Amino acid sequence: MRVRTSHVLVLLTAAVVTLVACASTGTPAAGTGSTAVKPFFVRDGFVAPEAVRYDPDQDIYFVGNWGTGSASATDNNGYISRMKPDGQIETMRFIAGGTNGVVLHAPRGMYIVGDTLWVADADAVRGFNKRTGEKVANVDFSAFDLGFLNDVAADATGTVYVTDTGRNKLYKVQGEGGPTLVVSDSTLGAPNGITWDAANNRFIIVPYGGFKGIRGWAPGSTTMTVVGVSTGAKYDGVEVLSGGRVLVSSQADSSLHLFSGNAGHAIIHTLGAPADIAVDTKRNRVAVPVVALNHVEIYELPR
Repeated sequence: MRVRTSHVLVLLTAAVVTLVACASTGTPAAGTGSTAVKPFFVRDGFVAPEAVRYDPDQDIYFVGNWGTGSASATDNNGYISRMKPDGQIETMRFIAGGTNGVVLHAPRGMYIVGDTLWVADADAVRGFNKRTGEKVANVDFSAFDLGFLNDVAADATGTVYVTDTGRNKLYKVQGEGGPTLVVSDSTLGAPNGITWDAANNRFIIVPYGGFKGIRGWAPGSTTMTVVGVSTGAKYDGVEVLSGGRVLVSSQADSSLHLFSGNAGHAIIHTLGAPADIAVDTKRNRVAVPVVALNHVEIYELPR
């Protein structure tokens, strides 16, 4: 396992990490359109990492690994790692399928509500204690006509929602009688990433299809609005930044796009197709998992 950073070469032993020098060209100013930015560091050693979630409370990243095999298989070999902001692994298999009674096939998007880490999985949305890894909730979706449960986020009340990319659907996870279908509309464009935009009391939902825009949807609404349009497509992760800006990963051009106002542009070209990103709000950095390369890239963000 190794971490490549822009600062120093440090050789460590066994379960620690190797830091390999990697020069940086600097972070572009917003609006310049430059993507010539090398990662602050790259952390190797994961197995098909698809999503990252930063917890400012513990100052830790959670990294969801699909593990070996198909992402759609119910093989109970997925796991979630705890990674420190400097790239060192605190616990590689913090939550792991087949360990301590945990069922976890292929963890996708994650979201934190209180002390609960909510995780989308192949056939369920699961909750774990973010401090201990103990399982605390399991919302079964196996009775639904599923395509690909993908990302989760919670509204201002703490109610969790999950996207189904393969069926153009959005579900409310909790509630009496189990999960509830709240949106079923081709306009979603194969909904992938979802996050809560507190300033506007709405979710931002990004499509994995060919549409180059991202949309907003308020709980209970029957309509969606286009928030902005960029040059990317096959969007995956989404995070709301300060000043109303929105950061989105685009697999079509292996880039991170920054939306401000109603327009976006690529600001960072990643080393591989970026999946579900996470922002370190303490250091103004973004973590980018790349499934095919089995690593997580960390970049400085423009302020």
